[in-house]
Amino acid sequence: MKLLTTGLSPNALRARAVIFELGLPVELEEVNLADPAAKAAALLPVNPNTKVPVLVEGDFILWESRAIIAYLADGSPLYPTDRKRRAIIDQWNYWGAIHLGMALQGVSFERFMKPRFGIGAPDEAAIAAQVADIARFLPVLDGGLAGRDWIAGELSIADFAIAATFVYRDPAGIDLSATRNVRGWLARIEARPSWQKAAAPVAAFIAG
Repeated sequence: MKLLTTGLSPNALRARAVIFELGLPVELEEVNLADPAAKAAALLPVNPNTKVPVLVEGDFILWESRAIIAYLADGSPLYPTDRKRRAIIDQWNYWGAIHLGMALQGVSFERFMKPRFGIGAPDEAAIAAQVADIARFLPVLDGGLAGRDWIAGELSIADFAIAATFVYRDPAGIDLSATRNVRGWLARIEARPSWQKAAAPVAAFIAG
């Protein structure tokens, strides 16, 4: 089994973190997204979207990071078989993908990635809309974490999925000062050895 990944992608980060947390024997294959030919050669045969991550297990090919982590963690403590517990994990996982995650990653791209890679000026109108979404949805996450360490009660794939969207928060100037529960939750997940190993390329990139 192998995972096509790239070090700086928040989507690939969540897959790597779950792999390391569970100690799974998955080979990591780095894809050079900066080289169009290499990107096409590696990804077109397995993902028509030409994006990472992609999980390849023999003839079985799976893309979309949240689908990948659900498959990898199926039946484990991170994604247990109990229907109600799994439903709550899914609730937060999907919520993060549709609402807060899109806004966090959008602001990170505009404010940090664009200048860092020299791919144009930040789109201030897009930033304003995304900042408004963050202001709307961040308190929802903070409220969900009130009185608990993890968003679904126990550590789950939802924690890794949502936390990955915060990975560029500091260089993107995303303010978490009003959400104490979110800050504590991020500190807990970022202290895990699995996360630190998965996020090492991101940390090195931010440090310059």
